[in-house]
Parts: sequence; structure tokens; C-alpha cells
Amino acid sequence: MPIPKILLVDDVRLFLEIEKRLLEQSLIEILTATDGEDALDIVRRERPALVVMDINMPRMDGIDCCRLIKSDPDLAGTAVMIVTNASNADDVEQSWKAGCDDFIVKPIDGRLFLEKAHRFLNAINRRRKRVLFQTEVALQIEGRLITGHSFDLGYMGMYVASSWLPSVGETVVLSFRLLDTSPAMTVARGKVIWVNHGIDRLKQNYPDGFGVEFLEIIGEGLTMIRANELMQFVDLRKGKE
Repeated sequence: MPIPKILLVDDVRLFLEIEKRLLEQSLIEILTATDGEDALDIVRRERPALVVMDINMPRMDGIDCCRLIKSDPDLAGTAVMIVTNASNADDVEQSWKAGCDDFIVKPIDGRLFLEKAHRFLNAINRRRKRVLFQTEVALQIEGRLITGHSFDLGYMGMYVASSWLPSVGETVVLSFRLLDTSPAMTVARGKVIWVNHGIDRLKQNYPDGFGVEFLEIIGEGLTMIRANELMQFVDLRKGKE
């Protein structure tokens, strides 16, 4: 059985790399293009099951490329998800008129990206790489300062074991050390996306606590360094399991 294909289209390499990272747990073939003309050629030649395409690109933009895909009887069944800017409502309207199947806004929410892509391509794994990781975590939630312990950690979030449980949707700031010997704290701002407690807990083998999705790694001008540090740490730990 052939491995299903997904085509990622964006003229900014950083965004392509972010999307590729989100898909690294999925058994799929990832194709990339940096403009609409190349994307159209790849769709005709490779027949991907899903195209995730930015709007603003050189040579041919995402809306024109989507319109050409959907107007071709041989390609019309290809699912197209447009990536747009949240501040431009006209982009969304034009995307629907071009025949797109769905859209997602930048900056991309990793969890939402995987959920949406999975609807069109079942081979996409909605779970992201996580490792067991226990360390003390200091949390600031609506003016409160509490402590807990991490249970697992991924690129996109952390599960925090704690007797004090916040509400889903609350914003938290987490401070923790990736290594006991690390001189610097990794600081992340995140959002509580689920709470695990009581007889209806989602994960019986997890302690009481809550899952946090990282919104950004913050700090004194070290945002990208700390984000890379986190990714490298997860890769290192995963390799040892």
C-alpha cells in the first residue's frame, strides 16, 4: 500500500520546517514547494492527498493555485487547506470562493493543525512526540504562584502533576530546568487545554493534574535559543527510550 502524501507550500522556510516538525510522528511522505506554480506542478505529478498552502507567495499565490486545482476535474478531489493571516478576513472569503476545504491562521496552533489535517488524511498522527520528564515546575496563574511537577514533556506542551487544578483555557507561565545542572530556567507561557481529575479522568495512569499547550518560550531575548534547547532535549530523551 503506497504511503500517502502531503504537500506543504510556503515561501518562508521557517514555516515549512515548523509544519514538518508537527508531522514527524506521521507515516506519510512530505513534499514541499515555495510558490504556487511549483505546487501546481507537484499536485499534477505526485497527487498528494492534502495540500497545506500559504496565500502570499511569489509567482502564483495560494488562492490562485487552489482555484486551478479545484477547477481541474482530475485534481478537484485533492483536499486543500489554506494558511492565512488572522487579521485579513478577505483572505478567508477568497479562499472559500477558490474552493478550499478548510483554512488555518498564522501563527499556527500545532494541536489545531494536526486535528484539521487528520480530517483529510487519516495517516496523520495527532499525537506529538513526548517524553517522560519529572522536575519541579513553578507556575504563575492569575496572580497565584504555585508549584507542581512535570510528568511528561513535548515540543508543544507539558503535563503538570498538581493538587491545585486550574480551569481549561486559563493562561499559565511555567518555569523549570531541563537539566538539574542548568544555570538557566526555561520559561514558557501556555494555555491549560485539559484537566485530569476524579472518576472521569481522561488518563487513568496519570496523576491528578493538567495539560498545558505552549504558546511561546519566553525569556530575556533567548526565545529561539530556548525553543531549540527544548527540542534538542526531547530528541535526546526520546532516543534513549
